[in-house]
Amino acid sequence: MIYSFKGFTPVIHESSFIHPQAAVTGNVIIGKNVYIGPGAAIRGDWGAIIIEDGCNVQENCTIHMFPGTTVLLKENAHIGHGAVIHGATIGKNCLIGMNSVIMDNVILGDESIVGALTMIKADEIFEKRSLIVGNPAKKIKDVSDDMISWKTKGTQLYQSLPEEMKKYWMESIPLREIPENRPSQESLYQTWNELKK
Repeated sequence: MIYSFKGFTPVIHESSFIHPQAAVTGNVIIGKNVYIGPGAAIRGDWGAIIIEDGCNVQENCTIHMFPGTTVLLKENAHIGHGAVIHGATIGKNCLIGMNSVIMDNVILGDESIVGALTMIKADEIFEKRSLIVGNPAKKIKDVSDDMISWKTKGTQLYQSLPEEMKKYWMESIPLREIPENRPSQESLYQTWNELKK
């Protein structure tokens, strides 16, 4: 659902897909080919949220801020299931692992990777290509070319998902038995296989 708040209506590029069970409120700008999953709460009531082209915000993520703050997800940022971004700047082509928490005024350099369940406390700054894990978070090494290549291919899957959702996704009622003409499981991986070539 999309909600206006205090005169701010979210601005969302037509190529992006916002799941109807996500909540996008207020001062939010979403660029091209962005995927927002069900259960995501993107709440621009006290400040601005800018989600640049090619980002994805997966299921049950929360994006919010203290008053007067702007949250920025730079191009191709990848926010894993259940993560919380609170008042932070996420650099280009970063990966935020599942159920991580990124607190106020954090700045992540481009192409950094944050491991699942990581807690980055307020005001931390990490240089580009940092591999960050733990609670409290710390950099353990630099992100390699192979790691960023793997991350980029995963993000490309999500960048193709908005178009696929618009083409194939629909509300339905469950079947009571498996039909004989059910598609093969391999058909679900077609995009991934194409990206691996």
